[in-house]
This record gives sequence, structure tokens and C-alpha cells, in this order.
Amino acid sequence: MYIINLYQLGIIFNPIGEHMSLQQIELISFELCPFVLRSVITLKKKGIDFNITFIDLENKPEWFLKISPLGKVPVLKYGADVIFESAVINEFLDEISPPMLMPADPLQKAKDRGWIEYASALTVNQYMLTMADSKSDFDTQRIEMLSKLQRLENVITGSNFFNNVNFSLVDAALAPLLYRFTLIEKLFGQFFLHQFPKLQKISDKIVEQPYVKGATIDDFEMVFIDYLKNNNSYLSTLISKF
Repeated sequence: MYIINLYQLGIIFNPIGEHMSLQQIELISFELCPFVLRSVITLKKKGIDFNITFIDLENKPEWFLKISPLGKVPVLKYGADVIFESAVINEFLDEISPPMLMPADPLQKAKDRGWIEYASALTVNQYMLTMADSKSDFDTQRIEMLSKLQRLENVITGSNFFNNVNFSLVDAALAPLLYRFTLIEKLFGQFFLHQFPKLQKISDKIVEQPYVKGATIDDFEMVFIDYLKNNNSYLSTLISKF
């Protein structure tokens, strides 16, 4: 109760016991970016107040380029400071707001960081899959994706979340990927998770969490479809056939 009251007052304790004041948080985003979605999920899961600003990645504003060293989203403004890269942002958010989602054990924490990086690679692969402009390219990307999903299936130990009982930052990293697979199945009739029972089970659990369901923009599905159509994606040709 003592810690909760301090947190409500905007004063929190980091893992080494030093206190700091919670600053105003602004997340710079592109409305479809899965990496931004990771941080939105983390913010919502931890109940942290934040503002979100959307930009057009095809026409990046100068103010954004000045604060984003890589010219990518997400970027987090924490008071007057700037943090970039979703995995870094999420660990920062985790450390400033108890209880922590990352494990305390150094070995398990290192393992989780590794699987977060693996989830990043999968997310890029999924983007390439959705952007394939022909059936042959899509099929090639599909084979590669299924191979990588099998490796993920082999290491899942839980029936609820990646590390079993509790939602972790690995789950936050996987959530946008899994959510998109549910959309690809729903909108285009393309199935990826059904042959991986453990992955399917945690996907069903993760995408139904309120902090995941409430993390996307309201018209995400239509914006996603339009984006695929505008980029001549093979997937977009399947929507009328399914």
C-alpha cells in the first residue's frame, strides 16, 4: 500500500531503491507500426498515463528527425529526454513502474532479451510476408516464417504466456505479431498458427487481454487493408476471395 500510494503521487522506486518522479510521457508513433504497439501495450499493461502523437513515415516532420537518431518509431519523450527503440523503451517503462514484467534473475532476464530480439526478427519477416507482391514471393516468405515459428513453438513453456503464468515483455514483443496473424486469418483466410498448438494457445490468451485489444487505433483493420492495397500486396487480392 505504501508503494502504491507513492506511485499514485507520481513518485516511484527503481530496482536499486532510488526514487524518481514520473515525468510526462509522449509516444511518437505510426498508426500501423507493430514496434510502437509493443510500447503502447506495455504502457497500458502498467497503467501509465501517456499521450500519443502519430506521424506519417512517408513524410517525416523535421522535429521528428531531430529527435530520432534512426528516423524510426517508436520514440518516447520522457519529460525533456528522448528514448528510442521499442525494446529499450519497454525496459525503461518496466523499471520506472512496479511491478516489473522482466524477471529479476539475471540469466532469465538475458534469455528474455534474446527472445524479444527474436520476436523483432519475426516481426520484420511478417512485414515482408504481408508486402509480398506475388503468390510465389508470398509462398517463399511463408515457408521462412513457418520455420521460425516452429523454433518459437519449441521453446514455449507456458499455456497462458511465453513464460507460463505471468505476462512479460516477451509477450509484449510477440503481441503485435500474433495480433496480425489473427487478422491475416480473419481477413484473408491465411493460417499460420494452427499447426503450432502451444503458440496458438498463448496467442489466443494474449490477444484477448484488454491492454492488447485496446492498444490499436479504432479502425486498424481498414487502415491495414488500405495499406496493403496501396502497396500492391498479394494478400490484398485475397480479401474478396475469402
